[in-house]
Amino acid sequence: MEATDRSYRFLLLVLQAQFTGVSNCTDNSTKYDESCECEGCLGMSNDDYNLLYAIYAWTNAVVVIGAGFLIDKLGNRIGLFLFSFLCVLGSSTFAAGVFFKGTSAMLPVMLIGRLLFGSGNGSLTIVQNRITAYWFRNKELAMAFGITLAFSRLGSVLNFFMTQIFEDSYGLTWTLWAGAILCGLGFISSFIVSFMDLYGVRQLGDEQNLKTESKKLKVTDIKYFSMSYWLLALTIMFFYNGVFPFVADASDFIFEKYKDKYEFSKRTSSILAGAVYDVSMVLSPFLGGLIDVIGMRGVLALTCALLTIPVFGILAFTYVYPLVATLWLGITYSFAAASMWPSIPLVVSQATVGTAMGLTTSIQMIGIGISNLVVGQILGKSQDLSREDTLLRWKYVMVYLLANSLACVATTTILNLNDKRRGGILNLSRKQKMAITEQAAREIEEEEDERRPLLRDSKSSIN
Repeated sequence: MEATDRSYRFLLLVLQAQFTGVSNCTDNSTKYDESCECEGCLGMSNDDYNLLYAIYAWTNAVVVIGAGFLIDKLGNRIGLFLFSFLCVLGSSTFAAGVFFKGTSAMLPVMLIGRLLFGSGNGSLTIVQNRITAYWFRNKELAMAFGITLAFSRLGSVLNFFMTQIFEDSYGLTWTLWAGAILCGLGFISSFIVSFMDLYGVRQLGDEQNLKTESKKLKVTDIKYFSMSYWLLALTIMFFYNGVFPFVADASDFIFEKYKDKYEFSKRTSSILAGAVYDVSMVLSPFLGGLIDVIGMRGVLALTCALLTIPVFGILAFTYVYPLVATLWLGITYSFAAASMWPSIPLVVSQATVGTAMGLTTSIQMIGIGISNLVVGQILGKSQDLSREDTLLRWKYVMVYLLANSLACVATTTILNLNDKRRGGILNLSRKQKMAITEQAAREIEEEEDERRPLLRDSKSSIN
C-alpha cells in the first residue's frame, strides 16, 4: 500500500525535464497559451514545478493534524479507506491535467490533484505508523518501522529506474495514468490491511479497550506533549528540509552541473539522484533492528545531522562525482529515519500516537513547503539564464539546504540534553530497558511481600 503511493508521490522527480522542458515551446513564460506546442513536455517554469511540491506539503501540513486526531478517534480502518481513496482521486485529477496542456487551466487542475493526493498520502502514512506502533509496541519497533520504510523506498527506487523508461515508450500522459493505477492498487491493499487489523485486535480481545481510550481523547491533549516530543518534531522538520527539497530537484541539478564534466544524460542523472532511496531501501530494515538493540536514538539523530553537512558542501563547492554525495546522503537519511520516527511513540502515550504522528508530519510538511518555495525562488522563473548564473543559483540552493542541516544539529543537541535530564529514554538500549523493567517488577513484588504479613496479622487480631 505505502510502496505504491510512495512510487506515485515521487513520480515528478524523474519527470522534471518533461514538466519544465521548453525546447519546443514558442512561449516560455508561465502564461500557458495555445502557442506552446511542446511534444512530450509541459513548459512549466522551475518555480511552478516546485509549487506542485509545495502545495502537496502545505496540504499535508493542514490535513494531517486533523487526520491524526480522526484516526485516534475513529480507528485505523476508516482512516485507511478514506485516505487511500483520496490518493486515487488526487492522482487521477493530476493525470487529467495533461489534457489541458497549452491552456491556463493546466496548472490549476494539476495543483488540485496534488492537493487531493497530499490530503490522502500524508494521512495514510500516519495510519500505517499507528498500526505499526500498536502491533510492535515494547517489541522490535524500530525494526518494524525500518521494514515499512524499506517497502516505501522500494516504490521510490522502482520509480527512479522504471518511470523514465516507461515515459520514453508510452509518453507522459500514459505514465501519469499508470501512476494513478498504482494508487488504485494501494486502495485495494487497504481493504486487506483493514481486515487483518480487525481480526488481530479481536483475537487479542483489545477492541473494547481501544474504543474506550478513543472516547477519552481530546484535541487539547496536545498541550500535555513533553518538551522531548516538540524537540523531536523540530529535529525531523529541519533534517527533512534538507533531504526532500534536494531530492525533488536533484535530477535537474545533477544534469545541469555535471553534464559537461561527466557527459550525463537526463536518465543517468535521475538514477544518480535516486541513489538516496536505493541506500535507504537496503539499509532501513537492518538499521531498525540494530537501533532496537543498541538504542542511542538521540545520539544517532545528532550524528546524522552532523554528517549531512559535508554532503551539501560537496555539492555546492566541488565537482566530485555526484554519486558520492547521493550515497552519503542515503546513509545519513537511513539512520535518521530509523532513529527519529520510531522515537515518537516513546515520548507520547499510546492513545495519542496518531495525533502525535499527524502533528509531527504537519510540522515537517510546513518546513518542506517553505523550503520548496525558497528553492523555487532561488532558481527563479527565467529560462534564459547563462550557465554561470544557473550554477550560481544552484550553489545558493545547496547552501540553503546546508543551513537546515546546521539548524538540525542545534535541535538534536538540545533534544539529547533534555532527554538526559528526563532519564535518557531515547538512548536506552534493549538491555537497559529490560533491566529497568525487571527492577520495577521486583520493587512491586517486594512491596506486595511487605504488605502480606501485615494483612495476615490484622486478620489474626480481628479473629
